[in-house]
Amino acid sequence: MSSLPTSRFRHAALIGKYQARGIRPVLEDVAHILARTGVEVWLEQETALNTGMTDYPSLAIKEIGKQCDVAVVLGGDGTMLAIARELAPFNIPLIGINQGRLGFITDLQHKDMATALPLMLAGQYEEERRAMLEGAVLRPMRGAGFETIYEGYAINEVVVSRGATASMVELRAEIDGQFVANYRADGLIVASPTGSTAYALSAGGPIMHPGLGGWVMVPIASHTLSNRPLVVSDSVTITIEIVAGRDASMNFDMQSLASLLHGDRVTVRQSAHKVRFLHPKGWNYYATLRRKLRWNEGVS
Repeated sequence: MSSLPTSRFRHAALIGKYQARGIRPVLEDVAHILARTGVEVWLEQETALNTGMTDYPSLAIKEIGKQCDVAVVLGGDGTMLAIARELAPFNIPLIGINQGRLGFITDLQHKDMATALPLMLAGQYEEERRAMLEGAVLRPMRGAGFETIYEGYAINEVVVSRGATASMVELRAEIDGQFVANYRADGLIVASPTGSTAYALSAGGPIMHPGLGGWVMVPIASHTLSNRPLVVSDSVTITIEIVAGRDASMNFDMQSLASLLHGDRVTVRQSAHKVRFLHPKGWNYYATLRRKLRWNEGVS
């Protein structure tokens, strides 16, 4: 068997969607590829525990952030989003191997990993840094002022929406303290360029190149048809206040907080942290769009 290129990285973390059926053999294949390039392989703690893999040492996510210099994530975009939020403060580059159905950010295909992964570890990759959203939920205190009841990060979007059984909500939106509009709708999405191809796209928002310095605000099923998606600078702070409606909820990617009260405010701004993604050499965003959105169907 021919030798693989030597890795420019020293310590690699391997993280998998351990709930997926048949994931262990694939994780073992990836671990063997990593080890053969000369890196020390560490399994993420929950991945090791839930797959029963004991051939490699395991680390909790925060320890991965301190001890590893690259992370390989096996799963779909949801798995990558969850891991990326936790590892972004440590500035660790991420390589995604797609085990899901769509995969806008986990773009290395399983069938290609034996060839592409060693080359990427040897330095043949395209790197990009993507912005993150940072937000908080503020609740009015008796007397004056607000208390922070929730803080979090999102890579795709922050969504404020109606409850499961309630009618539409009314939301007041401000940008840097300037009133924008009151939205009577099923909700309002604040999406990053990365998230513009997620929920925001299905709600009618535009596709934004990940290099753009902006957010998009997309109303969900607005009562007023002239409430259209609005693209704003990513240097602003967006504030969304719950004006009316029962059981409104907030989601930061997959992290949720239910039963927001009237007067609660959700603030969204740019995080100081960015996510580092490594892609195979020759990767480009437009090819990903063509493939994932099937723009090339019918083209000879």
